[in-house]
Amino acid sequence: MTLSVDDVKRVANLARIEISEEESKQVLIQLSGIFSLIEQMQAVDTSHIEPMSHAQDMIQRLREDVVIESDQHVLFQSIAPQVEAGLYLVPKVIE
Repeated sequence: MTLSVDDVKRVANLARIEISEEESKQVLIQLSGIFSLIEQMQAVDTSHIEPMSHAQDMIQRLREDVVIESDQHVLFQSIAPQVEAGLYLVPKVIE
């Protein structure tokens, strides 16, 4: 993909970025380098490579999903100011 200084200025204008003539030339060189790198990366055949979920071959250590605490909702609701049908009642704040 080839860009011109006018393309850089147009994009800068759309992004509402003020850019001088010298800056637009520098940005053009940088963007051309980025697009060149993208073209090189797209030229690589990756059809035989399986997608990875992480850049490094790592496995997350997880604990077993086991209940380790007892149900204490009755205890917690016994000290609540207002409870009805197992739900906490709170004051209305929006009218």
